[in-house]
Amino acid sequence: MTDNDTMDHEMNGQDSNAHQPVTTSRRGRVRTGTCRRMAAEAPGGQAWFAGISHWNLRHVRSWGMSRIMVRRKVIRVTVGESSTAQEDVLAVEEPLEIRVGGRALVVTMRTPGHDFDLAAGFLVSEGVITRGEHFNTARYCAGVNDEGQNTYNILDVTLAPGVAAPQPSLERSFYTTSSCGLCGKASIDAVRTQSAYDVRDDALRIDAELLCTFPAKLRSGQEVFEKTGGLHAAALFDGVSGKVLVLREDVGRHNAVDKVVGWAIKEDRLPLRGTVLMVSGRASFELTQKAMMAGIPALAAISAPSSLAAELATELGMTLVGFMRGSSMVVYAGDQRVVAARSSSAAAAASGVRSSPPPSR
Repeated sequence: MTDNDTMDHEMNGQDSNAHQPVTTSRRGRVRTGTCRRMAAEAPGGQAWFAGISHWNLRHVRSWGMSRIMVRRKVIRVTVGESSTAQEDVLAVEEPLEIRVGGRALVVTMRTPGHDFDLAAGFLVSEGVITRGEHFNTARYCAGVNDEGQNTYNILDVTLAPGVAAPQPSLERSFYTTSSCGLCGKASIDAVRTQSAYDVRDDALRIDAELLCTFPAKLRSGQEVFEKTGGLHAAALFDGVSGKVLVLREDVGRHNAVDKVVGWAIKEDRLPLRGTVLMVSGRASFELTQKAMMAGIPALAAISAPSSLAAELATELGMTLVGFMRGSSMVVYAGDQRVVAARSSSAAAAASGVRSSPPPSR
């Protein structure tokens, strides 16, 4: 585990006998405030503290309880065969309340893990922060389940001095579900946000053959999906080398993207020029907007984009690619960034001659 790993890797069920006290700020002090310093007895009798800074975490481990997967007894039914009882693995979905300066901003349904990245990425998506220095600390607040264990489902973020708190209009009227990150916005006008970054002039040019390798790289990194079949994934790629910079999974596709963006702002990489955001499902308006807010010039999806996603990408000068299947893809916007040999079909289209229909989807 590196110094940049946080309580999120944090809470993913990695067992360890090394339960050490946690330092919680850049100066190595446990910070107090709206969320009090919390201590729980870990195996071995040492006090394990969770009042945790996003930026300076070391030696954080869970104590044997997986936060991202659970086992459940199920009945498998196959037509024409006898039903069988067995055990299945499910992806965890739990609420996370994100507070800023002690004031509740949103409740989102998410898969626990990389919660600090999720909170930071959410604040980028909402236009609250645009640089790593804007995010000061984050810490879990007290909140226990029926067994008296901390749920780690309330997170309070402290912004850097001088950074304006979120406007009341950003507060969600309802919680955000795992399938809808925009749900609960107070008005239609509140759906659109303004980005500090313009992707139109991004010089990214990506080889189509390289781009075709991204889905397999994304899939190979989906460790929890491999076990549960129940999580979305988002990955950030270097558009020149094709290297995976970061990959995150979550029950909500918008959460997976927020976790990627949150990692990036933690690393002070915004705007994410020259990168490609790859998502495991469809490309929605919301995901296109999140890419915009992080300065990502290209969004690629395994499945289809929505009409609003394509319209927004065109308006922004962003490249939008969908239906990535093997060696084929469909470019919906910003085709100038996708470099490929000029095919006879493209030449025919440019000359106004009707070519054969696109492959089935």
